[in-house]
Amino acid sequence: MTVREVVTPWAYPERQFTSRATVSVVIPMLNEARNIAEVLPRLPSGIDQVVLVDGGSTDGTVEAARRLRPDMTIVQQTRRGKGNALACGFAAATGDIIVMMDADGSTRPEEISSFVETLVQSGADFVKGSRFIPGGGSDDITSFRRAGNKALNWLVNLLCRTRYTDLCYGYNAFWRRCLPAFDLNHGRNETIPGCAEMQWGDGFEIETLINIRVATASLRTVEVPSFESCRLHGRSNLNAFSDGLRVFRTIFVEWRRRYASDTETKLEMGAILEFHAPHLDHEAILMGNAELEYCGVADGSS
Repeated sequence: MTVREVVTPWAYPERQFTSRATVSVVIPMLNEARNIAEVLPRLPSGIDQVVLVDGGSTDGTVEAARRLRPDMTIVQQTRRGKGNALACGFAAATGDIIVMMDADGSTRPEEISSFVETLVQSGADFVKGSRFIPGGGSDDITSFRRAGNKALNWLVNLLCRTRYTDLCYGYNAFWRRCLPAFDLNHGRNETIPGCAEMQWGDGFEIETLINIRVATASLRTVEVPSFESCRLHGRSNLNAFSDGLRVFRTIFVEWRRRYASDTETKLEMGAILEFHAPHLDHEAILMGNAELEYCGVADGSS
C-alpha cells in the first residue's frame, strides 16, 4: 500500500463516530458571528472538544458561539493570520485526533465523520481533503485560483515527491502525535517582547507549509473527497494573487530547508523575503534554525 493513497468515502451510519479515539475540532474565526451560528449546529455528535480561535472579533462572534456551545474551548490567537490561529488551536487541543476546518461554512461539518473514520481505519497519520478527486468539488473556487492551485500542486509534487491532488485546501484531520512534525510556533515573538507581528507560516500559506512538512517527515497520508461550498455570509480575506505568492515562497523556502545547510537556508530566506515581504524577513530567518530530518521519498510503499 502506498503512502499517498486516495481513499473513497464509505456510507457512515447516522452521524456518529465509531472510533473510541477522542476528537478535537479546531476552527479559526474572525468576525464570523453569522456564519458560526450556522456551522456549529451542524457539527456531528461524538466530538469531544471544539476549539474556537478568535482573532479579535468585534461582531459578537465569541458570544454567539458560547450561546450555542457553552462547553467549547475559546482561545485568543497570539499574532495575526490563519496560520497563527491554527497553531494556537492545535496547542489547546486535547483530542487524540485533531480536525481543522473553517468557520465560514465553506468546509462542510458533515464530512468530519468521513475524515475521522478514514484516519482510524486506513492507519494513516494525516488525512487530507481534496476537491479534485472523484466525490469532491467546489462551488467557490474561481478559474484563476484553480489554475494557480494546479500549478503550485504540481510544483510541490515534483520537489517533494508527493502525490497531492489539492495543495491549497485546509480541511484536514490528523493524529495529535503528528504536531511535532508541523513545527508551528504559537507564541509571541520571543526576541521582541510585546511584538505580535506575523511570522513565517502565519498566513494562508499554512496549508502548504503543513503539507510539505508532513511529506518531509514521511507521515503516511491519504486523501478523501471533500466538497467546498461558498461561504455563507460576508467576504473572504483571501487574496488570490498575494496569497498565491506567499504559497510560492513557502514551497521554495521549505524545499530549500530539506537540503541546504543552516547558513544557506538563512541567507535564502532573507533574500526571498527582503524582496517580496520585508516585514516577514526577521521571523522567517528565525524559523531557519528549526531542523527537520529528510527521510527520502514520501510516496514509497509500506
